[in-house]
Amino acid sequence: MVTYPLDWKECCLNDVIKIKRGASPRPIDSYLTLSSSGVNWIKIGDAPQNGKYIVSTAEKITKGGANHSVRVYQGDFILSNSMSFGRPYLLGIDGCIHDGWLTLYDFQDEVDKDFLYYLLSSPVVKEQYASFAAGSGVQNLNKEVVKKVQVLLPSLPEQQSIASILSDFDEHIDNLTKLIEKKKAIRDGALEDLVNGKSRLDGFDGEWEEKTLEDICIPNGLVRGPFGGSLKKDMFVRQGNKVYEQRNAIYKSVKIGNYYVADEKYYELSRFAVKANDFIVSCSGTIGKIYRIPKNHPKGIINQALLKITIDVNKCDLDYFYKYFVWDKFQHEIIDNTQGGAMKNLVGMDVFRNSLIRMPKDIAEQQAIASVLTAMDEEIEALEVEKAKMVGIREGAMVDLLTGRVRLKV
Repeated sequence: MVTYPLDWKECCLNDVIKIKRGASPRPIDSYLTLSSSGVNWIKIGDAPQNGKYIVSTAEKITKGGANHSVRVYQGDFILSNSMSFGRPYLLGIDGCIHDGWLTLYDFQDEVDKDFLYYLLSSPVVKEQYASFAAGSGVQNLNKEVVKKVQVLLPSLPEQQSIASILSDFDEHIDNLTKLIEKKKAIRDGALEDLVNGKSRLDGFDGEWEEKTLEDICIPNGLVRGPFGGSLKKDMFVRQGNKVYEQRNAIYKSVKIGNYYVADEKYYELSRFAVKANDFIVSCSGTIGKIYRIPKNHPKGIINQALLKITIDVNKCDLDYFYKYFVWDKFQHEIIDNTQGGAMKNLVGMDVFRNSLIRMPKDIAEQQAIASVLTAMDEEIEALEVEKAKMVGIREGAMVDLLTGRVRLKV
């Protein structure tokens, strides 16, 4: 149980703010327009995945619809009462809110808006949401629930200092996010130019060629997993030879999964056995994800949802092949979108094995290209590690500061 400082004031949200629920004009479609007239219609789907600001929407609502809705303005405080369940946001635009939002307004002098944003984002308040939430299906809040939420408030200067520190964390994390996206864009541009031969690295001027995927594999180096009837759950044992599954390719790990087959079944299906430097590819659901089997891997076979690729290293560098395979344009070629919607599959094996890969004839140039792209990926990964570390520090600081475990001098 959290013990708060004695000089912090306990109150309900209803004591320090007013709350109003958004509205949905009926029928909604009659109010929506693509013209520049009217105001922004802020739907639940407009909430960003990260960050505290909602800054854009896709639709407008006409003046008549706006008259029947709840108007909000840049800088206003809104709270999700549906899909993202209690997530607070500050607005970067004017608009009208859907009934999936609550707007918090008329703040009393004793509460700082930014401090309240962080407080309502904290685990302490979220626990209250869970206990107060109405309905047994999709969690949702209403203004009567939010009114009951209990908060403890330090003095206004301390609230402002706490909010300032947490805002500095957010700014640093946002800057890291932007830098990561910038580096990814640079990497993607370099990838396209280098694997197309548009940009050549110093010291290389040899010829390029196009080969099919089958051409750069060893004989019988493209193997789709066994038919379902060849590998059923009743064949699995508690320990033995690993059965590799989609998750191993998706999450790039040999440690995931607890399915095994006995030696007899392994040798029967030895055609599907993996070796070091084989690539496994996910073929249904989350498709096209590729993973290179490391040296120290559990002995095992692939299941029916995977495809195994064994490259001839005398024809194509393994790292170059990996970079080419994850290239967006190549992914587009091997993923079958013809059925529409979310239903996607890997293209048929005849198409897949004849997919073209453009490469320098000189293996050394392939290796040099892969080395440049790997260095870029490592830089991006280092930034992502830094960001994850900063997010963890920020979460710890939020708990310490919002509970008074750590006090600030004001």
